Amino acid sequence: MPRSSLFRALIQAVGLISLAVSARAQVCVDDDAGRRVCLEQPAERIVALSPGATELLFDAGAGERLVGAVSFSDFPPAAKALPRVGSYKRLDMEAILALKPDLVVAWISGNPDTQVQRLEELGLTVYRGEPLRFADVADTLERFSVLAGTERAGRAAADHFRDGITDLRGRYADADPVTVFYEVWEEPLMTVNGEHLISEAIRVCGGINVFADQTSLAPRIGKEAVIAKDPEAIVAGGMGEDNPEWLEPWKRFPALTAVQRDNLFFVPPSTLQRPTPQMLKGTRLLCRHLETARARR
Repeated sequence: MPRSSLFRALIQAVGLISLAVSARAQVCVDDDAGRRVCLEQPAERIVALSPGATELLFDAGAGERLVGAVSFSDFPPAAKALPRVGSYKRLDMEAILALKPDLVVAWISGNPDTQVQRLEELGLTVYRGEPLRFADVADTLERFSVLAGTERAGRAAADHFRDGITDLRGRYADADPVTVFYEVWEEPLMTVNGEHLISEAIRVCGGINVFADQTSLAPRIGKEAVIAKDPEAIVAGGMGEDNPEWLEPWKRFPALTAVQRDNLFFVPPSTLQRPTPQMLKGTRLLCRHLETARARR
């Protein structure tokens, strides 16, 4: 073979090898919108557009790769130091672009869809997330760890969460049912339907969500509707981690079974209202509260 032909053949071989290496280096996962999300290499600069996504990324071992987050991204403590890119309801597009992320994690039902689409139009890779089941939380940890190249940490966190939830399911599988009203917000009064992740926590503990049949994921309701349902227990998240003040107004309705039996319970909102591994802690506390309700019959 002439030297020039041999040289061209070598160049072609090197090109093929480079393509093969590039293909192997590419990382891909499916997001919760059913789309394939691929990166040429694990993400090094990640922006999270919800507090829950921020927490999940830290749990997946990708905390050091986060370069920006929205307001109220306060867990773990290291998240408080991240540059802010607006709120989950109103993104600061200029701040996001200035951070030059190679991955943006969006919240399907929380972020403005027009802004998220604009980020994609500008060439950013966007993962759209919406964990609706405990299984989704564990799966998300593993997906984030793939995208960040932190698979070992992600798998460990996912396995710990799955094992904890499985243990709770077994422990309360035969528990006597307790009807529950969960207050996710006070004004306007809001709860969750049967499709919400909080409702799955209630079921794990042997509870029955009295508003499970609502069509909206987080429906607005009236106090009269709660009184008509007469739940055995009322559980609220409150405005802070140690502030059960939302339970006080219910004491003005002494005919409620939950009030008569003092089954007014508080669960810190960060442990039950974000789709993260902290839900294991919140669900354990919820289960203990419902055990208390059973003991007061």
